[in-house]
Amino acid sequence: MLKAAHALHDLKVPPGNRLEPLQGNLLGHWSIRINQQYRLIFQWDDDAKEAYDVYFDDYHH
Repeated sequence: MLKAAHALHDLKVPPGNRLEPLQGNLLGHWSIRINQQYRLIFQWDDDAKEAYDVYFDDYHH
């Protein structure tokens, strides 16, 4: 999914992705929900049109 995206807004589809900008110490990062517990966290490079610093996070831990 991340490799297929050409722009950040491509990741808003399907709506179930729940693409959200993060705040606080993760300002500049984005998240996509995998399920209620896990999130895919990443930063987006508009020039390179790709995600980087990608990792899974246990949102409730």
